[in-house]
Amino acid sequence: MSNHPDYSLLELASVREGDSVGNTLANSVAYAQHAEKLGFKRFWLAEHHNMEGISSSATSVLIGHIAGKTQTIRVGSGGVMLPNHPPLVIAEQFGTLESLYPGRIDLGLGRAPGTDPITARALRRDGLGAEQFPEDVAQLQSLLGPLKPGQPVKAIPGAGTKVPIWLLGSSLYSAQLAAMRGLPYAFAGHFAPRLYREALAVYRDNFQPSEQLQHPYTILAAPAVPADTVEEARYLATTSYQRILALFRGQPLWMKAPVASMDGLWNPGERAGVKDFLALQLLGDAAAIRSQLDELLASATVDEVMFTVDIHDPKKRRHALDILDETRRG
Repeated sequence: MSNHPDYSLLELASVREGDSVGNTLANSVAYAQHAEKLGFKRFWLAEHHNMEGISSSATSVLIGHIAGKTQTIRVGSGGVMLPNHPPLVIAEQFGTLESLYPGRIDLGLGRAPGTDPITARALRRDGLGAEQFPEDVAQLQSLLGPLKPGQPVKAIPGAGTKVPIWLLGSSLYSAQLAAMRGLPYAFAGHFAPRLYREALAVYRDNFQPSEQLQHPYTILAAPAVPADTVEEARYLATTSYQRILALFRGQPLWMKAPVASMDGLWNPGERAGVKDFLALQLLGDAAAIRSQLDELLASATVDEVMFTVDIHDPKKRRHALDILDETRRG
């Protein structure tokens, strides 16, 4: 495949049913270290709150932990949900991370709360919400940029670190904003597959160069279930089917062991909903995933693919990265 995109990973630090958060995070570290060894470009953590089964709520703490246990891979947020946080706090956190791990930190920003309305209120950012997102992004950019004479509020550390800011989106809104501001853009195809072509095209067509970025740069996030055989991949995929089913039903999102069949676990409507949610899922052995990926990349211009890998067994999950790596050599 010519001009093959870079590979990256998105991590939710999913807790296996009956497992502890400590174990989960140790597995996340081993997973990131394996990705680094294989030459994956970035390892991003997603901010979620009040979701039993997902332990990435203190995103910047985890970024620091993973960056401290790796040497070269870029570590960042996919993303920090900006409506939940004062920009100054995020500038200080990421300025500190950049000072600890220079040249390795990414600040991906999302406009959703990453949770339910009651929890959003508990995060104490009343009434501001998503409509203030463009101003919050601008404020963050200036807090992470060089200090200006007489600047009253400074991010210390943070000022002058120029941590790269990314906009994340699942609709056309962030694509337009990223294009207008000249920021790199990541599309959440792992849970919102429908608009990926339009969003990536809107971004490229409207891109204005900026100090941070001269040319458009895109990441497409996609779910992947790589295994040694297609049969095994189909079996392992039932973990994510059960998980999305739980999400639809408002149940806890523990990562469940795969099952021989989903029959009896979902009704036809739920099955269709789950498959729709996972429309961009890449599934199978290296050859199958390579051809699915070729097809996906033929439909949109993408600089980087960021995989979410929902596999219950941590060893098989690390091995899935070897299989993804194989798809680059074909």
